[in-house]
Amino acid sequence: MKTTKKYSLLALIVGISGLFGCSKFLNETDPSNFTVGAYFTKPEQARTSVNAIYASLRDPMGGDFGGAPWTMPEFATGQAATDLGQAVNSYFIKDLKNTAENGYGQTYWQSYYRGIGNANLSIANIPKIKGMDAGQVKQLLGEAYFLRAWYYFTLVQLFGNIPLITEPIDLTSAQLKPKQAAPEDVYKQIVSDLTTAEASGLPWTDAGGKVSLGAVKSVLAKVYLTMAGYPLKKGNDYYDLAAKKAAEVIDSKQFKLFDTYADLHKPGKKNIEENIFMIQFKTQVIPGSWQSLIIPYNKNISAYSAETGGIYATADFVKSYDPADLRAKEGQFFFTKFTNQDDRKIEVNLGGYFLYKLFDVDAQTNTASSDLNWSLIRYAEVLLTYAEASNEVSGPTGKAYDAVNVIRTRAQLPNLVGLSKDQFREAVWKERWYELCFEDVTWFDMARLRKAFNVGTKQFDEFVGHKFSYGPVLTDRELLFPIPSVELQNNPNLIPTKGY
Repeated sequence: MKTTKKYSLLALIVGISGLFGCSKFLNETDPSNFTVGAYFTKPEQARTSVNAIYASLRDPMGGDFGGAPWTMPEFATGQAATDLGQAVNSYFIKDLKNTAENGYGQTYWQSYYRGIGNANLSIANIPKIKGMDAGQVKQLLGEAYFLRAWYYFTLVQLFGNIPLITEPIDLTSAQLKPKQAAPEDVYKQIVSDLTTAEASGLPWTDAGGKVSLGAVKSVLAKVYLTMAGYPLKKGNDYYDLAAKKAAEVIDSKQFKLFDTYADLHKPGKKNIEENIFMIQFKTQVIPGSWQSLIIPYNKNISAYSAETGGIYATADFVKSYDPADLRAKEGQFFFTKFTNQDDRKIEVNLGGYFLYKLFDVDAQTNTASSDLNWSLIRYAEVLLTYAEASNEVSGPTGKAYDAVNVIRTRAQLPNLVGLSKDQFREAVWKERWYELCFEDVTWFDMARLRKAFNVGTKQFDEFVGHKFSYGPVLTDRELLFPIPSVELQNNPNLIPTKGY
């Protein structure tokens, strides 16, 4: 990773202009002429510098006929299919033949380290700006710490041993070509950043999509849950921390499940109720960029000119749902038919189980410019985190049953009752697989649990040795994604990922 003050500030300025549109772009001074000292001089620049940190969240979401980086963890589950022949990166992952040349991993690495670099700039320089309200400074830094933690949390799970950089870098920095840190050290920094953000005075919710206290506590619960499992294996103490933090979110009464699954893909439900933290998009400005990827290949159902068939669910996965489960019924989480683009009275058979939970109806049928956000943390996940973590500590309590059963009730399934600790554990895992599918959650669960869901037996196999329904078998190599080869070439201090 090449990071200098000049490069990072250029990325920061470009991120700002992208977030707020381009109406003044042609009148801007050449961003490469800015220096850090010259930029961080006014209170309003503190806000825009933090806004720029958010921009890196969007980078993996882009994609069309070449596929999209966000699909990388989904193809690694064995529950995703594709008809997009030219998206070779998808096939390499799906067929367990991945390499360090995969462009998806490179996008995550470069984009998220750019976000970390911009966070480091804001954290180091906002306190130096004169004339700012102390409370505002604290909240802005809270956002920056949270976003840095999110980027590191994602990277350490994807790649394992990664560089840990917490200061701005210039050409003289010893960390210009950094060495890798132990995962435990990265997790310590993540927890530190999140606890700092937690104490920064952020509001519980933010309808505009900025970091909120609810988001901080929800992610902290998720981090503790991950630390309890592999690779750190910190066990019950961290399950307890995860349960308590998730309980704070639940007990706040600030969030609730949507009444219907349709609300999951309604732009009018951005940043409220079940959507705790989302990647922000805006139609005609920065529209949601995954819509052409999730529709079938050239079936003529969409206002988009590109219909790629880039990712959809395997039939084996969808058929593993309980027949009574509303989530698996037509037009809920998946859809197998839709109307023709030229005559909406004509029904088209799509030939597969496509992802209706990510489908922007108005964009697909009308505008071809999606106003849909991408949810990173849903309240449903917080409930399931609480249920899983509290069960590890105390067995299936009434509150743990309540947390999972409210999700099952929405799915029109009977309540769980009378289960042993072991039975409850696997029941909650199963709910996570079914409820959070295709939201970039499942593979991370597989890695922390070292488990994989067998869609044939509907039980959980050991990760290593699990056979996908279409043939490939997982090995310990697939517990991580490879550090991109271009990063290894640019930084001789990096050690390649084992098996790649």
